[in-house]
Amino acid sequence: MPSLKDLRNRIASVKATQKITKAMQMVAAAKLRRAQMAAEAARPYAERMEKVLANLAGGISGDSAPRLISGTGSDKVHLLVVFTAERGLCGAFNSSIARLAREKAQALKAEGKTVKILCVGKKGYDALKRLFENDIIEVIDLREFKQVGFVNAEVIAQNILTRFAAGEFDVATIFFSKFKSVIAQIPTAQRIIPAEIPAGTATTEAVYDYEPEEGEILETLLPRSLTVQVLRALLENAASEQGARMSAMDSATRNAGEMIKKQTQIYNRSRQAMITKELIEIISGAEAL
Repeated sequence: MPSLKDLRNRIASVKATQKITKAMQMVAAAKLRRAQMAAEAARPYAERMEKVLANLAGGISGDSAPRLISGTGSDKVHLLVVFTAERGLCGAFNSSIARLAREKAQALKAEGKTVKILCVGKKGYDALKRLFENDIIEVIDLREFKQVGFVNAEVIAQNILTRFAAGEFDVATIFFSKFKSVIAQIPTAQRIIPAEIPAGTATTEAVYDYEPEEGEILETLLPRSLTVQVLRALLENAASEQGARMSAMDSATRNAGEMIKKQTQIYNRSRQAMITKELIEIISGAEAL
């Protein structure tokens, strides 16, 4: 059984850990509000962009369609862009995204497809390198981005577009976590190349004549749309990470409190047992005299 000093040291250590987790929870809560507002503000813009693309794409077909919509005509090589965080201590946030990407990669390999993985964030690489180390082509360090913004998304999107133009892959899919609430983040997979135009999103209220033609507009608009989707993934991930960290640190703080309570009870019982033992020895010695 540990001595009283060991128990005191253990209680002091858990109290110090509790202070750290409490501070991390408060920091995550402060960052969450701004990240949540940014993510929610980006959603209508991304949804409206999809409607515009759907309206434009409805007017073109066949060879006139840009490659970002029509694709390469093959689906042999898939690029999986996995967005995670640079830090841990945020519950299952990173592991849930990595699990979704891992399942997709394994399913593609089972079909005989070639898989390439681009990790945006260190934790995605850490989770996937054991099974797919030879398939990971690049790891983008998010610590180089001081603040998530359109410029950062444009750098990542340009990286993807350059690889597509070079013929390195046929289909690209991004993996991120969509923010729903502090305790709920939804791992999401979205195909970005060829651009996924949801059925029924085209606007039908009016007929538009475009100048220049739809194809020329799409050539400019599609790369920007891809950047918007990457920005949305970054913003959703930022909010989801802070929400997951806030929830995880809250649980850790409560668990530390329960452990302190339990260890304090053990300490008090051990201390009382030692006092009782000493009293018995004193009384026994006095009776012997």
